Amino acid sequence: MAKKNKQEIGKGIRALLSNLDNSPVEEKKSTVEKLSSNTAEILLTSIEINPFQPRTEFDPEALRELSESISIHGLIQPITVRRLDNKKFQLISGERRLRASKLAGLKSLPAYIRLADDQEMLEMALVENIQREDLNAIEVAITYSRLMSECELTQEGLSKRVAKKRSTISNYIRLLKLPPEIQLGIKTKQISMGHARALAGIENIDLQLDIYKEVIANNLSVRKTEDLIRSVTTGKEKETEEKINLVTADHLKVQEDLCARFGSKVALKVSHGGKGQIVIPFMSSDDLNRILDILEE
Repeated sequence: MAKKNKQEIGKGIRALLSNLDNSPVEEKKSTVEKLSSNTAEILLTSIEINPFQPRTEFDPEALRELSESISIHGLIQPITVRRLDNKKFQLISGERRLRASKLAGLKSLPAYIRLADDQEMLEMALVENIQREDLNAIEVAITYSRLMSECELTQEGLSKRVAKKRSTISNYIRLLKLPPEIQLGIKTKQISMGHARALAGIENIDLQLDIYKEVIANNLSVRKTEDLIRSVTTGKEKETEEKINLVTADHLKVQEDLCARFGSKVALKVSHGGKGQIVIPFMSSDDLNRILDILEE
């Protein structure tokens, strides 16, 4: 009886599809709603692989295990396709399920039929991809980046599409600026998302790599990694400040003369090689004009 009902549903969907092209707008809307809530049995030979599939690597062992499960229980979660014509369909999401079904020897499988152009299809495939639990942070970041560039979305627009905070998306996107060595460490789970976020806050690439190697070598936690970065960067800032402010007694005398001349707290900064800056602050437009008059004299 169940098999007969499934066949009847399939025939009904095929009828909806065959009449869709010449239907009025209101009928098309009704058809889309019906297609979204029902599945049809589709021949595997009539399904084309999605050329926009963001995922290209599939674990052979995981596929084998899934195919064995499908052989016993059937395909629990239908795939999603779009219609090319009455006999051909193109995969939107579910390539792993499709591959496992072929390994299991199935001839057909249940599918939701969606109506989408190429742009909508790409967006659906990418959004479906980032909802997977087994993606690493770099794969998620790449998918977010593709959604923004290929679907012309801002971070704000993307956050609404995928129901994620804008700050979450921003943190993922920043990972793509990390050196390839660190990105590989994220993909292979040598470091966590927390480690990666801390490393992404460092501007100097060499320093990023040095700290990354120390994290790996000493198996540092995220907390200890943050402490290490804080101590190292604070030390670098002090070192830089000391290099810039190499002011001698003669320089101080010049600074005092300039302060008296301009009536402002002039700062003289000197670095290695005698290079430096003279900083003359001003409090208003009138004060700026006063200083400019003195310079002209």
